[in-house]
Amino acid sequence: MTADSGLPPIGQRVVVRYRLPEGYPQPLTDVIGELLATDPLTVRTGDGQVLSIAPDRIVACKAVGPRPIRTSEIRALEAAAADGWPGLQRSWVDGWLLRAGQGYTNRANSAVPLGGPDGHALLSDGALQGIAEWYAAQGLPVQLMLPDRLAPVPPGWRTWSETLVLAVDIENVVLPQGPPMVRFTAEPDGGWLSVYRHRGGDSDVAPMPVADVLTAVRDGEVGFAALGLPTPLAIGRAAVTTAPGGRRWVGLTCVAVMAGHRRHGLGSLVCAEMLRWGQAREATHAYVQVQADNEAALALYRELGFVEHHAYRYAAP
Repeated sequence: MTADSGLPPIGQRVVVRYRLPEGYPQPLTDVIGELLATDPLTVRTGDGQVLSIAPDRIVACKAVGPRPIRTSEIRALEAAAADGWPGLQRSWVDGWLLRAGQGYTNRANSAVPLGGPDGHALLSDGALQGIAEWYAAQGLPVQLMLPDRLAPVPPGWRTWSETLVLAVDIENVVLPQGPPMVRFTAEPDGGWLSVYRHRGGDSDVAPMPVADVLTAVRDGEVGFAALGLPTPLAIGRAAVTTAPGGRRWVGLTCVAVMAGHRRHGLGSLVCAEMLRWGQAREATHAYVQVQADNEAALALYRELGFVEHHAYRYAAP
């Protein structure tokens, strides 16, 4: 097989059947992993090993579906994301991480089941009572954030805001070349806050952003991206944190493009530069959180190479 034999695209998950050298008990074997290159054919397996196979040894190579996401991987990514948007106060109750941020954003004011010392969060009457008491002390209503498989919806509770979490290996993203046009600051300025507050012009009535919530990060670094002077045409927020197990993630949030400047690639450019910013801070993977019905945003991130990792929703009594 040669590089022009109709191989799947780079980045696709593939299964490769190839011939083993003389002396092995079986003549053929298979390997499953991500296709990194075609000349020679190179695959990265699920445990991180990189294998290159000579063309004359390849019998077949075909695309396969994405590797199933393990529950532990969902918990690890959510832990990194919780550190990337931690709110202003936090506490633990029976494996639930409780966050409060003056009521600004659901993410900063909800309890998420990331597990206690044994890795499991309890959904008991006692746990729910403890969560309710903590939020009452903060002057906030009870909200649970429920990622797939980490905890069920309590009986009788309502749910809303179904959100998809997409992820990508930054090595698989083609980043723009040349001098960067996107600038980064440690805190958002007035122009950034205005674009974010009004979602680029889509909302005339929007809550005033709480700067302390936006700049908060736990055991990581946050940067605010802006494209255009003096008033930004496109913005974004990037937060680099480390998941349990050591994987470094950069989370992309607050992406907005001014209404009169959309469909010109500005959002993609800001996102790509945030990936580069994160990579310079040793992030190897990136995630975004997108409302399930936001087709425009989903198309943007999927074009960059992001794929669905899991979903979450909010629940309240």
